[in-house]
Amino acid sequence: MKISREVKTAVLVISGILLFVFLFNYLKGENILDSSRTYYTLYDNVEGLAPSTPVTINGMTVGKVKSIAFNGDGSGKLLVTLLVDNDFEFSKNSKAELYDLGLLGGRAVAIIPAFDNGENAVTGSYLETTVKAGLTELLNQRLTPLQEKIEIVMDQADSLFANLNDILDDETKNNIKEGVAELNATIKSFKKTSISLNRLVDSNQESITATMSNFETTSENFSKLSDSLANANLAQTMKDLHSTIKNFDAIMVSINNGEGTIGKLLKEDGLYDNMEAASKEMEELVRDIKLHPARYRRILSKKEIPYKPSTEEDQNN
Repeated sequence: MKISREVKTAVLVISGILLFVFLFNYLKGENILDSSRTYYTLYDNVEGLAPSTPVTINGMTVGKVKSIAFNGDGSGKLLVTLLVDNDFEFSKNSKAELYDLGLLGGRAVAIIPAFDNGENAVTGSYLETTVKAGLTELLNQRLTPLQEKIEIVMDQADSLFANLNDILDDETKNNIKEGVAELNATIKSFKKTSISLNRLVDSNQESITATMSNFETTSENFSKLSDSLANANLAQTMKDLHSTIKNFDAIMVSINNGEGTIGKLLKEDGLYDNMEAASKEMEELVRDIKLHPARYRRILSKKEIPYKPSTEEDQNN
């Protein structure tokens, strides 16, 4: 059977059209000969994400980002179409996480599969979205409070320097300079004094040596004296002293209790009255001897003198 030229031309045109459609979709990231699944996600911001960016599950590439466009509902959200060409099944409750690729920039999408025995995600399903904080955002979160603290410290430092400039006026600066100069002079004087002291020590080295020897001798004598005191029977001496004090306390208690002559003298009023009466009688006797000595001549004389009554003259004398 002979094929006409028109049929050949039609087949060629149709083949060209199909090839064009295939290449066009392939360049867009679609393979019309493959059983790929399409999912949709909505993000507020996809800065760094570009079409054909890999889509991963647990770190394994399972597809790519097909397209990014506005949702068209006036909310400003971005509709991201994900093309998954892997037959791995996951729940429709899974999430599409937007994360940073690295320090060089760029973002990718990772599907976080949910194994909750729910209904499997099918082509055309919308996945919930999350955004993983990147290294830059983490650094910003860490550095922002630090920056605020640094700014506060800088403000305080500026205030401190301003106050310091106010304090360090010309007069204060001159006083500081004078103080430093005086301190320098003091150090020089101390240095000279130290040199003089070293010279004095060098010139009197023999005397110092002799003094130290005498001090050592005195220390040895004091050590011997300490040994002598330590060897002395101080314990027996203290014991005897304690016994003596104890006896003295017993005597004082006895006196306070009215025992003995001294105790009775202190405690008994009758003895005191008798002694006081005897004292008065003795005073009267001495007074009578002074007034009438003739009465007592016979007693004091060795010869026996007859008793003679006293006359008025004797009494007057």
